[in-house]
Parts: sequence; C-alpha cells; structure tokens
Amino acid sequence: MIKVYGVPGWGSAISEVMLTLADIPYQFINVDGFDSPGPQRVLLEKLNPLCQVPTLEMENGAVMSETAAIGLMILDRCPDLAPPVGHPDRAQFQRLLVWLVANVYPTFTYADYPERWAPDAPEQLRENCLAYRQSLYLWLDNHLKAAPWAFGEQLTLIDVYIAVMRTWGPRHEWFAANTPHITAIADSVCQLPELHKVLKANEII
Repeated sequence: MIKVYGVPGWGSAISEVMLTLADIPYQFINVDGFDSPGPQRVLLEKLNPLCQVPTLEMENGAVMSETAAIGLMILDRCPDLAPPVGHPDRAQFQRLLVWLVANVYPTFTYADYPERWAPDAPEQLRENCLAYRQSLYLWLDNHLKAAPWAFGEQLTLIDVYIAVMRTWGPRHEWFAANTPHITAIADSVCQLPELHKVLKANEII
C-alpha cells in the first residue's frame, strides 16, 4: 500500500483526494511539525531530503514527490481522470497541471516563510506574493469551463487541485467574490459523497 507522508490541510491533501478519487488505497502518516527541527522532520528527511509534503512511499519502496508527478502516476492507473489522448482539452489539462505547481505553489513557498528569503523586508515579500497569487487565480478562473467541472462534463484531477487550494489563502470569501468558476468547481467537488471522508479529514468541508 502507498504511504502518504503529509499534514492535514496542507499540500498533501491534494494527493490524498486524488488517490481517493482514483480508488487507490493508501496509508496517511501525519508529519505535522516537519517544518521545524524534531522527530517528524527527521522521519520525513530520511525519505525526502527536501522535507516537503506530500512525500509518497510506493508499494515497492520507491519514493514519489511533487504533486504534478503524483498526479501523472495516478493517471497511469486511472486514465479517466484526464481528457483522453487526442481530445482537444488534453493539452490544456497538461498545461494547467504544470501551471498550478510552477506558478501558484511558489507564492506559498515565499509568502509562508518570507523571513527565509527576504529577512530585511519579509512583510513586503509576503504582500507581493499574496497580490501575485490573486492575479494568478483571476487568470485561472478565466480559463475554466465550470459546467460543472474545469473541462465541462468530465471530472479531472484539476478539479481536485481547485477544491483543495480554495481552502488556502486568499480563502473562500475572496474566491466567492472574484472567481465564480473556481467557486463552482470547488463546490461540486465538495459534494461528491466518495470524497467526504478525506475532505473532512483535511478540513476542506
């Protein structure tokens, strides 16, 4: 069984929800506190020297990290969670899968720990990252169908990203006021009964 090292509500939530949606069994190992010196960091560092969540230990003992890579691994086992090869939406799915981790994720890396990167002006870095993140979400909202999913009638892994990330900054109220497509997609994901347990465990619903 796959072991998912993570923290409830953090980035590992995306992997948990994706695995649940794909009906792939996994064991969740809570490493809360890994971002400070201590036993949880030591545990995680043995698998992933970068000490990032999610980190997955696969059935064969291999280590998998990076949420987009985990998504691609899941698609190998459950290809129905992406537009099929040859479909007009396939390229846009691939684009957004990488776009989210390449563009939105770094705003959390720097805004959550600004003192690491700009010790002389941490609050300015944080404010700049938050403003840039909002502009990215506005761009994303304009590239989603939300009828009811990001790509129309087909539920994909992009919808999982959207549902989880809505719970992070700038939070539900901002999304509701500024991004109707993101809001509608996240609401639809949260209504899927098969995801209720994992969504509750990660305080998404």
